[in-house]
Amino acid sequence: MIGRYESYMAGILRYALTEIDGDALEECIDSGKANASYDRVQKVLDRIKETNDIEFIYIVKPLNNGSEDNMMNVMTGATAYEKAHEKESLVLLGQYTGDAYSPEVAENYLKGMKAGSEEITYFSNTTEFGHDYTALVPIMNSKGEAVAILAVDISINEIGTVLTKYISSIVIVMCILIGIFLTGLYKWLSKRVIVPISRIQVSAERFVESSHGQEDPDKIIFENPGIKSGDEVQALSEALVTMASDLKKYMKNLMLETKEKERIGAELGGATHIQSSMLPCIFPAFPDRTELDIYATITPAKEVGGDFYDFFMVDDRHLAIVMADVSGKGVPADLFMVIGKTLIKDHTVPGRNLGEVFTEVNNILCESNDNGMFITAFEGVLDLVTGEFRYVNAGHEKPFIYRKGKGYEEYKTRAGFVLAGMENIKYKEQVIQLEAGDRIFQYTDGVTEATDMDKQLYGMDRLNSVLNLKCAECSPEETLRLVKADIDAFVGGADQFDDITMLCLEYVRKMEE
Repeated sequence: MIGRYESYMAGILRYALTEIDGDALEECIDSGKANASYDRVQKVLDRIKETNDIEFIYIVKPLNNGSEDNMMNVMTGATAYEKAHEKESLVLLGQYTGDAYSPEVAENYLKGMKAGSEEITYFSNTTEFGHDYTALVPIMNSKGEAVAILAVDISINEIGTVLTKYISSIVIVMCILIGIFLTGLYKWLSKRVIVPISRIQVSAERFVESSHGQEDPDKIIFENPGIKSGDEVQALSEALVTMASDLKKYMKNLMLETKEKERIGAELGGATHIQSSMLPCIFPAFPDRTELDIYATITPAKEVGGDFYDFFMVDDRHLAIVMADVSGKGVPADLFMVIGKTLIKDHTVPGRNLGEVFTEVNNILCESNDNGMFITAFEGVLDLVTGEFRYVNAGHEKPFIYRKGKGYEEYKTRAGFVLAGMENIKYKEQVIQLEAGDRIFQYTDGVTEATDMDKQLYGMDRLNSVLNLKCAECSPEETLRLVKADIDAFVGGADQFDDITMLCLEYVRKMEE
C-alpha cells in the first residue's frame, strides 16, 4: 500500500514541478509579493487538490532557525469548497507557520532542500487528524539551488486500522499458544532443568566466594558441575567453565589495558596543553595599545575541545577577532580546529573582504572533509581609527554589542551556512559602527546551552540579564569572569556537555592616524 501511495504521490509532484518556474517563485519568496507566475502555479495546485484524493499539496520554505517558528508558507492548493467555507485555514505568502511543524518534522523538510533536484523524500507523521504520509521534492532555480519545498500529504489512517486489527488477532492466538507451551514446558523443566541448574548455582556461588577481593586471577577457580545431560543445560555448564577461564584472561588483559589507559591519559594531557598553547592566552594581549582592551577564555568539555578563539593585528590599525565551534569533541575536533584556525588567520590579510575569506576557507575545508565535520565561525575586523567593525558570520551565535551608556543588546546578524558544510557557499561581509567605549561580547553555544540538574538551559535571557545587571561597567576580563561564575551557579553539579568559550573586546578610544 505504501508503495502504491508513493508512486501516486510521485506522479503528482513531477506533474506539478513541470508547471513551476523556480526563479519566479524565488522572486516571490524574497519580495513577499505574488506575480503572474505565482498565480498560475496557485491555480495548478488548486486543480490538483480538486481532482486528486490527497490531504494537502503545498509549497513551504524551511528556515533552519532552530526555533518553533521554523517554516514559511508560500502557497497551498485549495478546493472550491475550502475557498468558500474555510478561508481562515488558507495560507498567505510569507506567513510563518508558528509551531505547526515540530523541529523533528521540520528537519525532514531541511533534508529535502539538500537532496538532488529530482530526489523525492518520503516520511510519515502523526497529526491531530491522524496518520499522514508526506512526499516532498525541492524546487530548483536556474542556478541549481533549492528555493522551496513542494510537498503532498495523504492520509494513511486506513493502514493503521488494518494493522491494529491484525495485531489484535495475532495477540489472541499467541496467548493461547503460549498457555499450551508453558504447561508442557513446566513439566519438562521439573525433570530436566531444575536439578542440573541447582548444581550449577552451587558451583557459581563458590566461584563468587573465591573471587571476591581476589587480585590474583590464577587463584580464582570454578568447579565443574559435572552435568552429562546431553542437552542445553550441559552446554550451559560447559559454557560457564569456559567463561570462568576467559574471565581470568580478561582480568590479566584488564591490568595491561589500565596501564595503557594511563599512558593515553598522559598523552591527552599533552594534547590539552598543545591546544591551550595555540590559543592567545597572555593578557593583556597588546600592552602597548591603549585603543583597545580584549580578553578571552575557553573551558573544554573534554580533555581536548572543539571550540577555539583567536585575535591578532592584521596590520597596525586593524584588529581581527575569531570565535568558532567545531562539531564533535575530542582529538578529531581538535585537529579540525587547528586546520580551521590556521586557514582563517592565513587568509585574513589587510583590505580583504571577510566574505571572500570565509568563502575560500570553506572550499578548502570541504575538499578533504570525509568525516562530515563542520565549523560555526564568526570573524570581525575592527578599524581602530574609524571604529568600523566589519564581520562575517558562518552559522555562529549572534554577538552582544555594548553601547556606552545604553548597555548590552543582542545584535541581530544574518548568519550564513556553516564552514565545511557545503562547497561554493558565498559569504557576505557586514558592518557595525562602533564608538569609543563600545564593546563586543562573542561566545559559543556552550554558554547558552549549559544545562542544570533539571535539564534546563542557561539561555539567552539569562545571559542578557547578567551582562546588563552585573557587567555594564566592567572590563572585558571582569565581564568574562562574572558570566562564567553565573553559568557555574546555574549549572550546579550537572556535567558539562559542551565547551564554554567567550571573548570580550572593548574599543577604548580611537587611534590617531
